[in-house]
Amino acid sequence: MPRFLTALPVFNEAAHVTDVLDHVLRFTPDVLVVDDGSTDGTTQLLEERVAKRADIRLVRHPENRGYGAALATAFRETLTGDWDGLVTIDCDGQHQPQLIPQFVTAATAAGERVIVSGSRYLKQFPGDSEPPATRRRINAEITAEINRRLGLALTDAFCGFKAYSRGALAALALTETGYAMPLEVWVQAAAEGLAVSELPVPLVYLDESRSFGGALDDAATRLAYYRRVLDRAEAAVAASRGQEPTR
Repeated sequence: MPRFLTALPVFNEAAHVTDVLDHVLRFTPDVLVVDDGSTDGTTQLLEERVAKRADIRLVRHPENRGYGAALATAFRETLTGDWDGLVTIDCDGQHQPQLIPQFVTAATAAGERVIVSGSRYLKQFPGDSEPPATRRRINAEITAEINRRLGLALTDAFCGFKAYSRGALAALALTETGYAMPLEVWVQAAAEGLAVSELPVPLVYLDESRSFGGALDDAATRLAYYRRVLDRAEAAVAASRGQEPTR
């Protein structure tokens, strides 16, 4: 059977981390938590749990580095071990750990260089939340732009519930430390010819007022930031191949 590590990037999730972790452990025996410099008591909760269980690995960043940086740590931890791949799942209670085996199965069946990404818009589930209008609009705009630029067929560019085969992880060289890290993933995945597919997941919003942090809470600023990351990622790929940027 393939062995996939399941990683949870965590920053100030004291309200959710214990329940989410318990739920995740019901569906996978191999869990990594990357504590990205939490300051709200999350660290203490995690240390207490790790002291009692041998099936949880904990890596802590001394200070907050960003969502992308936490996932980059999970990528490195996976590649330095003997894992066949990695599942990433957010720790805010919006993802359903019972779907982890489906992600592993889909990634294993699709080949050695594959990313299986959750999509909240591929299918409707009973009880789905109504997404905040601005977030849905920005997701739709950026997803359409990624598809147009890269020739992909995504329906949800930002879902954090994903499975990466080991070969896919080895092909990625990510530098984006913030929330836009998934956009860099798509640029590099297209450039490397990775197989990309989506798996439908329920749409759950538990806290519609959740902050992106600072200026990114402004929709126009966030949209411009995402486009800058796309431009930068495409330019980096072109430079690595001795090509001129396309834009």
